[in-house]
Amino acid sequence: MTVQLRFQDLTLGYDRHPAVHHLDGAVATGALMAVVGPNGAGKSTLFKGITGTLKPLAGRIDRNGVLPQDIAYLPQIAEIDRSFPINVYDMVAMGLWRRKGLFASIGRKDREVIETALAAVGLTGFEQRAIGTLSGGQMQRMLFARLLLQDARVIVLDEPFNAIDAKTSADLLELVRRWHSERRTVLAAMHDLDLVKAHFPEALLLAREPVAWGATAEVLTPENIVKARHMCEAFDENAEACAVEAA
Repeated sequence: MTVQLRFQDLTLGYDRHPAVHHLDGAVATGALMAVVGPNGAGKSTLFKGITGTLKPLAGRIDRNGVLPQDIAYLPQIAEIDRSFPINVYDMVAMGLWRRKGLFASIGRKDREVIETALAAVGLTGFEQRAIGTLSGGQMQRMLFARLLLQDARVIVLDEPFNAIDAKTSADLLELVRRWHSERRTVLAAMHDLDLVKAHFPEALLLAREPVAWGATAEVLTPENIVKARHMCEAFDENAEACAVEAA
């Protein structure tokens, strides 16, 4: 097994207050993995660590040669400023900046790639629409088109199917399956456990600490889910970064 991501006693948090404790494990190259857990379990924090926007309080992340800036990241829709004056075409075109630079001009081949990405997510004809006029599902389709342009080996999706309609979810899941078939490594923070069981072969159940990690059917047992909820409820928000307790 080729490892794409390896976590070594990883602790992540804010102002020395840990949000993810002592995570050890490896994500194989080409894995399709859901990260699940109650609200406040540390899913978004883990993803910010993977993408390099949050530095570890302790431990480390080995990305097997992939630079943080070369990881395609889909934040939660709530983190996108929909009042920003930009249209769909230009927002999607931003997916090219890592390859072309911020100020490079867009040529004919680039325009073809952008148009192909928009068609792949069903947004042909929306090019000049302001992003603030889009529905939640249309917004997510646009962000997936931007991911397509990034052409990354590692793709991190934070709640990609929340608050969108079933048709959009099904269409975007097809893109996720396509990435998986191309041996890209895909991690998605998820709330819908039925969706996880149907489409994600591997899962990490997180509750600030890892509860279970492995084959989805073995991870998402009723006992593990109850354990994760209780662990999150018992977590002390004011705790300092800590060491693993001796056995």
